[in-house]
Amino acid sequence: MIIINTEIKRLEKYAEENNVPIINKEGLKFIINYIKKNNVKNILEIGSAIGYSSINMALVNNKVEVTTIEKDETRYLEALKNIKKFNLDKRINLVLGDALDINIETKYDLIFIDAAKGKYIDFFHKYANNLKDNGVIITDNIYFHGLVEQKEKIEKKNLKQLVDKIKEYISFLKNNNDFETKFYKAGDGLSVSKRR
Repeated sequence: MIIINTEIKRLEKYAEENNVPIINKEGLKFIINYIKKNNVKNILEIGSAIGYSSINMALVNNKVEVTTIEKDETRYLEALKNIKKFNLDKRINLVLGDALDINIETKYDLIFIDAAKGKYIDFFHKYANNLKDNGVIITDNIYFHGLVEQKEKIEKKNLKQLVDKIKEYISFLKNNNDFETKFYKAGDGLSVSKRR
């Protein structure tokens, strides 16, 4: 356990030093608790980065399997290295490519969206069919460092546009007749969408 904790800290340090966005600890804790409580066995993650969240999810218990998609080759290679270091390469399937171009047949207990914020709606549409009947789609960064609720403080145009996209996604979730969504303040804001 000590070795695992040391390696997890190493990943966090790497992410911080190399400016790689990873889920924060509070958000991760929320997802880990969800996996435990709901006996989640298979997960699809959109946006692997360096493998931090997929490793943590797979470590919940040895029955959890994760398929995770990353389009940035440098991050993909780093994630591959990290997954091997944790001996999880049998339970974490890392896919290189754009999640919008990849076709997956499998159905999942949990789909975790944590990739390009501007494409959240596209990811949701594309992968909703990969959800088991009682499965959920969890999305990270719903509050985006508090900026979603304080848009007037943003000066950069591209950041404003990104926040608008997240707001659009929140509105899409709230008005989606097929899914019921709950919003949580955990971490950077999480949404949990379940089929009605």
